[in-house]
Amino acid sequence: MKEFGRDLRVADFVQQELAQIIRSEMRDPRVGMVSINDVRVSKDLSYADVYVTALGCDDETAQRELIDVLSRAAGFLRSTLARRHSMRTTPRLRFHHDDAAVRGPQLEALIERAVHEDAANGGSADGAREQSENG
Repeated sequence: MKEFGRDLRVADFVQQELAQIIRSEMRDPRVGMVSINDVRVSKDLSYADVYVTALGCDDETAQRELIDVLSRAAGFLRSTLARRHSMRTTPRLRFHHDDAAVRGPQLEALIERAVHEDAANGGSADGAREQSENG
């Protein structure tokens, strides 16, 4: 059993190398502090979906512009990536905004609110379950 398939190893390589290429070789001033949160490579290694966030891209317009700029630079990024490995092909890059950085704190706040409401209502879910089982 393969714990880490080739697609996962390629995704890890693409994530690390793209981060370095964007940081050191991209000259576009519209691309600031970009973080590559995840890369998912198709099983046949033909496509890589790259999930990014950037400092200062808080509104939807800025996020769209970032994705547009990176998508237009995909050829440059792919060719630079191709020079850094010895694989036969380099996956085509598709960029997506990763909203997990926004969703995470929202979900955390919802969970915290539910815990506080539960405590205010007289106990935990376990206590309510015990009461219904006994009662």
